[in-house]
Amino acid sequence: MSHPSAVAPQGAPKPRPGALAIDAYVPGASNAPVGVKLHKLSSNETPLGPSPKAIEAFRAAADKLEIYPEGTSRALREAIARANGLDADRIVCGAGSDELLSLLAYAYLGEGDEGLFTEHGFLVYKIAILAAGATPVIAPETALTADVDAILARVTDRTRVVFLANPNNPTGTYLPFDEVKRLHAGLPKSTLLVLDAAYAEYVRANDYAAGIELVSGAENVVMTRTFSKVFGLASLRIGWLYGPAGVVDALNRIRGPFNVAAPAIAAGAAAVADRAHLDAAIAHNTRWLGELTEGVRALGLEVTPSVANFILIHFPQEQGRTAADADAFLTARGLILRAVKSYGLPHALRLTIGSEEANRAVLAALAEFMASAARG
Repeated sequence: MSHPSAVAPQGAPKPRPGALAIDAYVPGASNAPVGVKLHKLSSNETPLGPSPKAIEAFRAAADKLEIYPEGTSRALREAIARANGLDADRIVCGAGSDELLSLLAYAYLGEGDEGLFTEHGFLVYKIAILAAGATPVIAPETALTADVDAILARVTDRTRVVFLANPNNPTGTYLPFDEVKRLHAGLPKSTLLVLDAAYAEYVRANDYAAGIELVSGAENVVMTRTFSKVFGLASLRIGWLYGPAGVVDALNRIRGPFNVAAPAIAAGAAAVADRAHLDAAIAHNTRWLGELTEGVRALGLEVTPSVANFILIHFPQEQGRTAADADAFLTARGLILRAVKSYGLPHALRLTIGSEEANRAVLAALAEFMASAARG
């Protein structure tokens, strides 16, 4: 995608320097060649789609599109609170968790401050930090996993926010809750720890926790979540945050007064209450996460262990077998994966867990690719 020149004409308004340092976020590809069936496996969307109850609620909301939504997303906050045993007054809803991450940056970062995230962390963190006029600081990872000691080693008296994706996108790795607590204990009380738990529902590991317990007992921790993944409402842009009263108050002062649309509020409230649909989506993912991981490894390719709804596949740096070669081969067959060069992983592709048809098709295509590459 091309962008206009960043150089403003003489005398024209100029954005702050941090804005021009941002590399615009590029979503996963979504197009297949003409005449080829598309299997979009590039954006971590659920193959089961949204709850039928959410669709019904969305359609019912269409009868009142001339009415502004309730300004605090009260019905959605209360539904989230009931489903998770939380205090609705400590929840903020937004247009996707991306908006909430940006609001946190705007509220707690400014010129001279530092925002910290890990080497292969979600790209939105850097964008939000720069947009707020602050300086991004990157902590190296160990085995594609956040490293608590490396993060703490980079904390300075200017560190105002630490962003931690847990599980991380695009690697699928996670920190056990004991390590998250150790990270929090090592941070100054004036530094805000943001736990981005967008993929929390998928995790089956016994030593994992999304962060609710930590938020409940601290003044400098927040947890963000999304309806875009397991709940299948990506097009509606719904996210939520659970945090201490002080953070919630700050965000409610700077967010837009009607930042979540009424159909989104209705659909989200219905979705979070449909436990049967949620369980079905989790069960499908658990099954295919294991089968795809084993199947891809059986082809001689390395897969980073994942607890989310995607796997990171590593390709050899050999002509005809590279990640770029595989991407072109798969795209020609309508199988769209996510290139992750922008995350510092040029030799890997991220594969979203799809439908059974899509999963079997990508395994067959990868087998064909590896066989053709071996033949030269």
